[in-house]
Amino acid sequence: MLSDDAANHVGRVMRMQVGHQVLLFDGSNAEFPAVISSASKKSVEVEIQERVEHSIESPLDIHLGQVISRGDKMEFTIQKSVELGVNTITPLISERCGVKLNAERFEKKLEQWQKIAIAACEQCGRNVVPTIRPVMKLEQWCAEEYDGLKLNLHPRAHYSINTLPTPVTKVRLLIGPEGGLSAEEISMTEQYKFDEILLGPRVLRTETTAMTAITALQVRFGDLG
Repeated sequence: MLSDDAANHVGRVMRMQVGHQVLLFDGSNAEFPAVISSASKKSVEVEIQERVEHSIESPLDIHLGQVISRGDKMEFTIQKSVELGVNTITPLISERCGVKLNAERFEKKLEQWQKIAIAACEQCGRNVVPTIRPVMKLEQWCAEEYDGLKLNLHPRAHYSINTLPTPVTKVRLLIGPEGGLSAEEISMTEQYKFDEILLGPRVLRTETTAMTAITALQVRFGDLG
């Protein structure tokens, strides 16, 4: 039996009926062709035909640390970064973060963001759902052990993604808030060995910055091009 969200999508949105074929995934890097055996407004049951190993994951592992943005900008960032192949997303709190919520409301946001990630996978054909981690403070995230390249985008940096040495297989990418990181926070990222990278001559909005940087990294080191 499909989950409530999946059943609603199949039964009410797609209006699929008994005998129609569907393609399922469970996050294990495999797909499951199936046939609908029963369908109602509240539930959908399927018969799985086989398990097919099928990976479309990028060779570049990207962990996005995104300072939480206002309104639907955070949802947009999560949706599009999943489509572009990000593996892990950590929502961050920084000095200039414009979103102030208590722990309970952040927990509800986390559930909502994970659903957005699942829906983005359904749309783009990914069968491995990226992890949306619990909300963290910026310095706590920067201080975590990491064995890949760590990048902080900064308009005054001297190097671009095109000048990074190859090969790169793992990237921890920090995207700041709408007001940018403070001078103290930028110094802190340097202490934790983050390299400052320039995207171009123009200052981009936080959601535009994330999409541009991820795309550039996937073109250089991943599977876009």
